[in-house]
Amino acid sequence: MVKHQPLQVYERQLCLSCLTGIYGCRWKRYQRSHDDTTKWEGTWFFLLSCSFFLLLVWAYFWWEAHNDYNEFNWLLYNRSGEWSDGTVPILTTTVVGFTYTSFLMGLALCHISLGQQMNMYWIHKVGLLAVLLSTITGFVSIDDLWRSEWNIVIISLQFTGPFLHIGALAAVTALGWLVAGFVVRGERSKLQIAVLVLYFSVLLALCLAPVAISSPCVMDKSSLSPRPMVIGRRGAPMLAPENTLMSFNRALQQSVSALEADVAISLDGVPFLMRDRTLRRTTNVQRLFPQRQSDDASLFTWAQLRSLNAGLWFLKEDPFWTVSSMSQRERRRAGNQTVCSLADLLRLAVKANCSVLFSLRRPPPGHPRYNLWIIDTLRVVQRSGIRLDKVMWTPDAEREKVRREAPRLRQTSQKKLTPKELRQKGITAVTLHYSQAVLPDIRQYLGSNMSVNVHTVNDPWLFSVLWCSGVTSVSSEAPNILKDVPYPIWLLSPDAYYLIWIACVFVSFAVVVAIFVHQKWKMSGMQSYNPEQIMLSAMTRRPSRDVNIMKEKLIFSEINSGVGSTDELSMFAGNGYVRYTHGGIPH
Repeated sequence: MVKHQPLQVYERQLCLSCLTGIYGCRWKRYQRSHDDTTKWEGTWFFLLSCSFFLLLVWAYFWWEAHNDYNEFNWLLYNRSGEWSDGTVPILTTTVVGFTYTSFLMGLALCHISLGQQMNMYWIHKVGLLAVLLSTITGFVSIDDLWRSEWNIVIISLQFTGPFLHIGALAAVTALGWLVAGFVVRGERSKLQIAVLVLYFSVLLALCLAPVAISSPCVMDKSSLSPRPMVIGRRGAPMLAPENTLMSFNRALQQSVSALEADVAISLDGVPFLMRDRTLRRTTNVQRLFPQRQSDDASLFTWAQLRSLNAGLWFLKEDPFWTVSSMSQRERRRAGNQTVCSLADLLRLAVKANCSVLFSLRRPPPGHPRYNLWIIDTLRVVQRSGIRLDKVMWTPDAEREKVRREAPRLRQTSQKKLTPKELRQKGITAVTLHYSQAVLPDIRQYLGSNMSVNVHTVNDPWLFSVLWCSGVTSVSSEAPNILKDVPYPIWLLSPDAYYLIWIACVFVSFAVVVAIFVHQKWKMSGMQSYNPEQIMLSAMTRRPSRDVNIMKEKLIFSEINSGVGSTDELSMFAGNGYVRYTHGGIPH
């Protein structure tokens, strides 16, 4: 009798082992399977896909919202009463969550590409649920706290839309490899047909997406308006404490055309600069007047306000992460800043020959100057020596009276009214939040010979969009950044844009067709086999690049002195194996 014992020799599959091990803790070959993924695991893949796309939108939102990080922190301060940079934990968790989810998504797609059954490890399932719930909670919280900021997503698409379209088209085109492999593998099923229809529907929608994309930056260069003037909003608060003389001086060093401030009225009728209702955030009122730190800033006399330090908070809180770039001399100067009056600002504007824009806050009821706040401010403007046509007057209260006493003031509206309504009030300029400055309205104002100022513009991309829209000026907390934007970041003529669009569509179509043809040819040329099947062979076979096939050798040992019959041995030879004689010499 001849006894044969199979000895299995496996090809090393380190990459596959790492892939299935990290995703599903299946490090051994016998733990892997080419069976279809179960419905339960398919549900987890669906949750993974939802988490990935939600985090993609969440990350995009916070990338675009960089323009308003300071406003977000200010909103948190008004709710909590304590200043902190709330964007740091949000950005940190977003980066960690998106990186983790993207990694799992990549592993899952590799499973699909290789035909491996997906089986997510339970630790990843817990982590995925934590990421998904955290992201949903974040969306709900932002919608409650900062709902108006969602507008920036729509506005940003005017700038990023063409590039997002090309990126999405490239991603869906690449996804065709997985879809083609899934569709041509095995017999037709309703799921395969549904996936195929869904894929081509998405691809067709992306090919036609530019029809719905509208960007002011798609225009001829000859139609580009002059560069908008930059107004230093509260001076240059990234470089110095806001609403202080140092801040306004730093703004003038950045070549701003005007200075903007927030004005309040003191208890004794002196207009001074302060953004907040209270003095807690930007002064040391806690140390000098600990019992009054929650009082309205207008309830302090000018002498009391002048005694406060308005710069140490900037060095301590570092709201824009810029203190480290300041010299020791600049830090000492910032630490010695005091509350600035409107008269101080106007004298600086006269010296620099620049314009002034300010918003005026009425004192609380019962204040001695409650009914005189407009007159107090107007008197300071008239006595400052500044040319009245360089002052943009925004208060609506008693506007007719102000026009009669100072007709040369540039009447400016902070409300979005029609050009007809503005002309009836003698208003020649509007200052709007960027979310209200839509292209048709801007063109309508400009067509009526009205100047348009937009706030708050800190990021170059938003400045570029508004520049292409034709606005007259922008108010910015970052004039030092906008100073380095001499031209819109991108500008394409309509013909060039349409050419890029058509080229991308044709390239995508060609690549998708090539992918499906290749996958069909690849599957038709392969024999039906199970990659994990044990195959007996006495020959050494070269491993295929497409599949990893186990190799086996038969070891023959003689148990007795006799040898099996020739018929028994010929059975192996008939199946493609080498035939042995009694002497062990192959024929």
